[in-house]
Amino acid sequence: MPGYSEGVPETPTVQVLVYSDDRLVRQQVRMALGRRPAAHLPNIDYTEVATAPALEALVDSHRYDLIILDGEAVPAGGMGIARQLKDEIYRCPPILLLVGRPQDAWLATWSRADAVVAHPIDAIAMARAAEKLLRPRVSA
Repeated sequence: MPGYSEGVPETPTVQVLVYSDDRLVRQQVRMALGRRPAAHLPNIDYTEVATAPALEALVDSHRYDLIILDGEAVPAGGMGIARQLKDEIYRCPPILLLVGRPQDAWLATWSRADAVVAHPIDAIAMARAAEKLLRPRVSA
């Protein structure tokens, strides 16, 4: 039906890229954040990727509001990828890094990640970290 969507504003979304070689980790991230990690944020539009080359191609061709990287991914871990993205991308989107255990959070300082959440993923900690990183991007 032509013109059906005329005058209907498009629902805003935030673009979130999730990288892990493990399908279950990607699923846990989606389940922890849900459609909206906070009431004042728009819905999340997820893009999932399992390999570093695919991640690089997507980051080069799309705009993301948040990138979530699994520090335990193999063969390319999220910590090294986070550092590379921060070095190579002007105004790199915020990066949330998943680490193997809470004691590994200090490694995130080397990777330049903007926030860290430890495995196993705690939905409340994940939502708080994502909300903190997305809030300034949504306001802008």
